[in-house]
Amino acid sequence: MPQPNIILTGFMGTGKSTVGRLLAEKIGYRFVDTDTLIEQQTKTTISEIFAAQGEKTFRQLETDLVEKLAAENELVIATGGGLVLNQDNVAELSRTGQIFCLTASAEDILQRITRQGDTRPLLQDENPLQKITSLLQQRYHVYRQFQQLSTRGKTPEKLVEEILALIRK
Repeated sequence: MPQPNIILTGFMGTGKSTVGRLLAEKIGYRFVDTDTLIEQQTKTTISEIFAAQGEKTFRQLETDLVEKLAAENELVIATGGGLVLNQDNVAELSRTGQIFCLTASAEDILQRITRQGDTRPLLQDENPLQKITSLLQQRYHVYRQFQQLSTRGKTPEKLVEEILALIRK
């Protein structure tokens, strides 16, 4: 019998891809990262999509992808941070899986993204910390609808164990 998907969401830089890869490996699921899949399908980067076609086009690409992924089972899906802002995406993903939200402070997020050398389209701002804080506030109620897992001071392995414990309940 196919097992339900496990979906990891949360703000950029919270570790969704890192934790997702480890989790998928541990339980024998296939790992997919929605941002990576969109880049592969469009043969361009997320930053280039935002710059050339805008956020609205990118969000539509996410929704199209969600429809395909929700038809599959035994996936660990790491979503882009804004994918769950669309409640249709949430409903679709919830049909075949359980959604967990990884959380971190604005300061931790900025530190992680800076350390990784990432250039995130939504953070091309004079004050990226202020921008992160603002976006976290805007998305607070959306993210709160999911089981919350703080990443503060935890290794990816520890987060995998916490997710597995929650699933087994």
